Amino acid sequence: MGLNDLGFEVFEEMVDFAEDLQVDVMELENGAVVVDAGVKAAGGFGAGIYLSRICMADLADVQITSMDLGRASLPAVQVSTDHPALSCMGSQCAMWQVKVGKYFAMGSGPARVLAGMTRDLYERIGFEESSDVAVIVLESDRIPDEDVAGHIAERCGIDPGDLRIAVASTDSLAGLVQVSARVVETGLHKLFSMGFDITTINSGWGRAPIAPVVGDATMCMGASNDAIIYGGETYYNLAYEDIEALSDYLRAMPSLASRDYGIPFYKTFKAAGFDFFKVDHNVFAPARVVMNELGSRRTMVAGRINLPVLMESFRLEVMEED
Repeated sequence: MGLNDLGFEVFEEMVDFAEDLQVDVMELENGAVVVDAGVKAAGGFGAGIYLSRICMADLADVQITSMDLGRASLPAVQVSTDHPALSCMGSQCAMWQVKVGKYFAMGSGPARVLAGMTRDLYERIGFEESSDVAVIVLESDRIPDEDVAGHIAERCGIDPGDLRIAVASTDSLAGLVQVSARVVETGLHKLFSMGFDITTINSGWGRAPIAPVVGDATMCMGASNDAIIYGGETYYNLAYEDIEALSDYLRAMPSLASRDYGIPFYKTFKAAGFDFFKVDHNVFAPARVVMNELGSRRTMVAGRINLPVLMESFRLEVMEED
């Protein structure tokens, strides 16, 4: 079964449990079906888990857990997958900027492969797919209309009636959950950008706190990035014979290798004039990375969790006792 078929099944399950998940389901005039998981709908942890499962084409286990930040324990997302290259980079990675008129969203999920986005990525991981259905998750504060759905369907080469769209805003609980669920993918993306062969990674595990709603969408975007940059931890099993080269990759991989490391991302983004191209993209990485190289039986660790920055970014107010 292909990525889009797998994602389609999760989407339909989400529709079946719409009331319990506090999401709204609507069918557009062209037949495309949209689930609002956090624009106007309340959504929640459960909706966020479904968004994450769709993003990863259900090739990962996604659970709500917790993380101790010293003065407080916060909810967190735990992700594990035995198909890291395909589930994370082939599906989950948000590499599709959906622009139609004044509408803008970042697109993730199985539909990317049908739209021919990032062809070099799919060539490097050796994957291609054709499908009569397409499933996409949009990060936006607006619900897509028929024009947006038609554009996506056309890029995917399918009928709009066979398109399924889930959408949530960055400042919604479901939206914040699905961002933290990108912790394993963020590490893979960093490795991929360094030229590492991610197909050598057999499995991946990660955990990151779920950022609280701290303000508007841009502020929540900053906090959700910090959840991974300063609180994300990952573990990868892989087979890589050149241990010296692997050690070099590992040292360069965590977020602390970036020049922009050390302050909440919102402050970095604001100082850059809210221009992503002026931000050091090396900062988009997990805080701590563990690699278990199966041939040598060695396990190496790099990076660290940064609790002070998380406390600041999450705007945690500790009520001192009298």
